Amino acid sequence: MERTLVLVKPDGVQRGLCGEIIHRLERRGLKLVAMKLMQLDDVTAREHYREHVDRPFFGGLVSFITSGPLVAMVWEADGAVEIVRGTMGTTDPGKAAPGSVRGDLAVNIGRNVVHGSDSVESAEREIRLFFSAEEILTYSRDSDPWIIEP
Repeated sequence: MERTLVLVKPDGVQRGLCGEIIHRLERRGLKLVAMKLMQLDDVTAREHYREHVDRPFFGGLVSFITSGPLVAMVWEADGAVEIVRGTMGTTDPGKAAPGSVRGDLAVNIGRNVVHGSDSVESAEREIRLFFSAEEILTYSRDSDPWIIEP
């Protein structure tokens, strides 16, 4: 089973969109296995966005993601990374499909309410930044046989 990191960014928290985002991911059939409300520190933010360190917008990314509380979550499903990315919509909300989180809830690329890992490798790295192994649960749901083909 694949896992991915999802962050409801500070703009999503401030706008009261956490429940809506969680609801959309649950409706897709993904399983929530870890979640916490937190204030991201500068060191973790820089590590999270390390692939952008040489880009002119790096400072703005770090400043924004540390500007207020965020909700960090780990979701699980076969193909979790791809499913979450499709549910979120493209990074630029102006180009995101209606029905996606960003297509419905955001208008600006700098305030696009949600982050999701872009690959399985990124997900593994990002999950380790935000959660210890003990914070991630393994459990079964009664609905799993109706969602996951054996």
